[in-house]
Amino acid sequence: MLNKLKKIDWGIVAILLCLMAISTILVRSATHNNPVYHNYDLKTVVYYIIGFVIAIMATVFDYRILLKSWYILYGIGVALLIAVFFFGANINGASGWFKLPGGFLFQPAEIMKIIIIIGIAYIMGRRQGDRLTFSGDLLPIAAFAFLPFMLVMIQPDLGNAIIYLVIVLGMLWIGNVKYTHVLVGLTTVVAGIVLFVSLFTMFNTEIETYLKDHNKEHWYKRINTFLDPSQASSDDKHQSENAKIAIGSGGLSGDGYLKGDMINGKFIPYPYSDSIFVVIGEEFGFQGSAILLLLYFLLIYRMILIAFRCYDNRAAFIVIGISSMYVFQIFQNIGMMIGLMPITGITLPFISYGGTSLMLNMLCIGILFSINAHQEKYELAE
Repeated sequence: MLNKLKKIDWGIVAILLCLMAISTILVRSATHNNPVYHNYDLKTVVYYIIGFVIAIMATVFDYRILLKSWYILYGIGVALLIAVFFFGANINGASGWFKLPGGFLFQPAEIMKIIIIIGIAYIMGRRQGDRLTFSGDLLPIAAFAFLPFMLVMIQPDLGNAIIYLVIVLGMLWIGNVKYTHVLVGLTTVVAGIVLFVSLFTMFNTEIETYLKDHNKEHWYKRINTFLDPSQASSDDKHQSENAKIAIGSGGLSGDGYLKGDMINGKFIPYPYSDSIFVVIGEEFGFQGSAILLLLYFLLIYRMILIAFRCYDNRAAFIVIGISSMYVFQIFQNIGMMIGLMPITGITLPFISYGGTSLMLNMLCIGILFSINAHQEKYELAE
C-alpha cells in the first residue's frame, strides 16, 4: 500500500489544494450575504476532505478491476438514472437528484460520467491499438452511451447529456478511428447543427409554444438567447448580460474580495455554483481568472503525462476521457459566462459548490493515481 501511495502525483495534489482554497474563498464570497446558503464554504471544505479520502482509497484500488466489472457498473448507473424518476427530488425543474440524510444531494448523472469512460475504454482496449471498426466498435460504443444520454436528457439535464457526447468524441479521437469515419462523423455533426439552427429559426414560435406546454420553456429561453440575443427579452438574457457586465467591471485586478457589486446585489443567479466564475472575474479580475486558468492548464498537463506513461492502452483511454470531460466543462462554464456558449447547468470543476460533482472529480483523480501506481504490474485483463 505504501508503494502505491508513493506513486501519487504530488504535483496534482498541490494543484488540488490550491483549487480547494480558491473554491472555499469564492463560495464564501458568493454566499456570505445570503442566510439561505449559510456555511456553504465550510461544507466545501468538508466535501474536499472526503474527496481526498476517496482519492487515496481509489489509489490503492486496482483500476483494472473496474475495467473487468464495467458491465456491472453500467447496470448500476442506468438503474440509478431510472430510479431517480420515481424516487428523486425535483430541483430547478429537473428530477435528477436523490435527497440523502443530512440535507445532502446525490446526482446519478454525475457518477455516470466515469462509468461511461470506463466502459468505452474497455471496448476500445480490445483492439490493442488497431483501428476501430464501425460495426465492432463504433456502433457498440454509440449504443453504450445512447441509453444514459437519453435518460439524462429526459430529466431534463442538457449539460450532463452534452458532457457524455464530449467524452465519447474525445476518447474516439485518440482511439485510432478511421479517417473516413471521422469525416462522416464531422459531416453529420455539422449538418445536424445547421439543420437544428435552421429549424429553430423557421419554427421559432411553434417551438416556443410546444416547450411551454410541456413545462420546458427554460430550454427555449437558453437556446433563443444564445442564437438570437437581439430578439430575446431582457428577462431571458439577464443572466448572460449581467455575467458579462460583472466580469468586465472587474478589470485587471478586480473590485476586491467580498466587494463585488453584482454578486452582493444578487444580480447573478447561482453565484456559488454554475456562475461562480463571475465571482472571481468581478472580485479578482483578469489576474485572478488567469491564475485559475493556469492551475487548470497545469492539472490537465499533469494528467496527460500520466497517459504518456501508460503501458495499458485502456488506462490511457481513461485518462483522456477524464481530461476531455474536464476541458469541456471548463470551456463551457467559462464560455457561457462571457457569451461564447449557451447557458447550461454545467459546473466549474473543483470550484463550484456541489458534493456529488466534487466527489466524482476526486474519484476520477484517484483513478488516475491508481493508473499511475499499477502500470509496472500491467497485465491485459480478460
